[in-house]
Amino acid sequence: MTANASFSHHITPTIHRGPPHLDLVLLSVKSKMALNKLFQLSSALRSAASLTLRRNIGISAVLFNRAKDLDPIQKLFLDKIRDYNAKSKISGGIVEGGASYQKNVSEEVIKLQRLYGGGDLAKFPDFKFSEPKLEEVAK
Repeated sequence: MTANASFSHHITPTIHRGPPHLDLVLLSVKSKMALNKLFQLSSALRSAASLTLRRNIGISAVLFNRAKDLDPIQKLFLDKIRDYNAKSKISGGIVEGGASYQKNVSEEVIKLQRLYGGGDLAKFPDFKFSEPKLEEVAK
């Protein structure tokens, strides 16, 4: 063996990338780019959430109002609706309709049956169309 051969045997091959401070600069730039991407993503998510809340302000207002007390006018309105719903379930129809209301409804139904040929006005009418007769035209 020659002296050169034994000397090269002890040297480990390395890839020369440049000065070590350039590696640190490259790492710093990559980490800054990653942070910028992260901030852009979080900004996009914030704007999407904001847009969704603005579009659904009616629903979100109802959800937030459940957590806190309603104002007196809203409370009165909701109480009246719930009261009317309970009364209509008990009476099985129009609340406080009375005999005069039923008489007016039956008169209007009779008028409509007379105008439109009778039948059940509560169901959708049946339409029947016949095929038209077509004639052949000679050329």
